Amino acid sequence: MCNSAAERGFTLLEVMIALAIFAVLAGAASMAMQQVLQQSHQLRERMYGSWIADNHLTEMTLLPTPGPGQRVLTIDFAQGRWHLEERRRRRHAMLEVEVLVTRVPNGPAVYQAKRWLEISNETQ
Repeated sequence: MCNSAAERGFTLLEVMIALAIFAVLAGAASMAMQQVLQQSHQLRERMYGSWIADNHLTEMTLLPTPGPGQRVLTIDFAQGRWHLEERRRRRHAMLEVEVLVTRVPNGPAVYQAKRWLEISNETQ
């Protein structure tokens, strides 16, 4: 029998406490990683939504301006289907164009943008 302190091992209680601490830390790290991944996914969705909305509004500035009204478009982009709702309102000599980008029809907006366009002579 060795009574030397240098050769003494851990007790069962010490091992169980160490395992409990490790389990709590591993669980916290797992939850933090899951939250980071979820935020990364949401950020990617907003980025794609902003690209879709900006591209659409830029196209509208290059084409003859339509009159007031609204329409819903379905766009395939970044290996997914996106829904774009366009609302046009006349405000004096300008046309206020609001664009909402969603992942599902009538779902929550991933991105929303607004632009003012000059009303062309054909629209008046």
